[in-house]
Amino acid sequence: MAARRGPARGPTGARFERRRRAAAAMAEEPPEDGAARTLPSLRQLSRGLFNLIPSVLFPPQENLDAQKTAFVLRKAWTLYSVTPLYGFRRGCLRDYARLLSAFIAAEKQKGLAVEVGVELDIKVALSSLADLRGSELDQAGLLVQLSSRSRASSRNSEDKLLWSGWFCSMFGDDLSENVPENFTCLPLFLTHGAESYTALVGSWFQKTFDCCFRRLAISPLNLSWMVAMWAGYKLERAASAVELVFSMPRLSHPLDISYAIHPEDAKALWDTVQKTPGEITQGEVAIFMDCLYAHFHRHFKIHLSAAKLVKVSTGIASAHCDGIVKILHSQYLPGVLMLLTELAISQIQ
Repeated sequence: MAARRGPARGPTGARFERRRRAAAAMAEEPPEDGAARTLPSLRQLSRGLFNLIPSVLFPPQENLDAQKTAFVLRKAWTLYSVTPLYGFRRGCLRDYARLLSAFIAAEKQKGLAVEVGVELDIKVALSSLADLRGSELDQAGLLVQLSSRSRASSRNSEDKLLWSGWFCSMFGDDLSENVPENFTCLPLFLTHGAESYTALVGSWFQKTFDCCFRRLAISPLNLSWMVAMWAGYKLERAASAVELVFSMPRLSHPLDISYAIHPEDAKALWDTVQKTPGEITQGEVAIFMDCLYAHFHRHFKIHLSAAKLVKVSTGIASAHCDGIVKILHSQYLPGVLMLLTELAISQIQ
């Protein structure tokens, strides 16, 4: 992405006020005394040097159906942005599944005719994900699953899941409010499985609903936003370390540097940076990263600011610059999806 139009631009008007009230629920007590031991000179840094553009953190959600969203967690999902689908009808999911199944079979047989409705080796299932939506303007998520039919004699044997993909919109109001009738806005598409199946499914959706798929890469700037936002969340159970992976440019051999921070130290640092609980600004993210760089340079004499940030990992989620994410904590699933939805919309607009 050449320009930052995701988290850096904050919501405005009624949308901002709605999220601001929601974010107030996650305001926490002031940091304990132990927080002051992490880079105490941080308070002397000037925030006036940065362009302060507020975005809003999403509070943890307790009312999500854990069983319905369990398939999302702890899997590596590849991200795509999707333009609005034209003529999509939620009541036709079974028909779409049969048509997609026949399309995949025909493609695998190199163009040979395949009769729709005949039992094929690949079973396609489409289902709605009502829980995966943010506002009233959001469409319910859509899950697509490809399974291989069992050839065992017993009809009760389970099919083997080959590939999963799902469309969603989490507070995608910016896109939903500005599209004509007959268009369905599900700008974020996540896949898990072989790329060959992703290509087949994407091709069918593009031909059927006149939409366009595009890989969603994550810039170093967006990765820095993610690690700052996620490091600021408080987890009840023990969390893994906050890790940043950097790639050193212009070397004859690839070299990656892994920088791990204890989650409590990362949160303590963020607490000293954050000015308004529940909100985050570009300036605060820059200060947070600069302090991490300064700490690393003090110990190892390496300027990480000259390297490229390619991956971040926290107890909430991990994200790679190639557009691959892994969500680890169900309570913060809406918050992660809200950020990814904004990135997908920024690529479409």
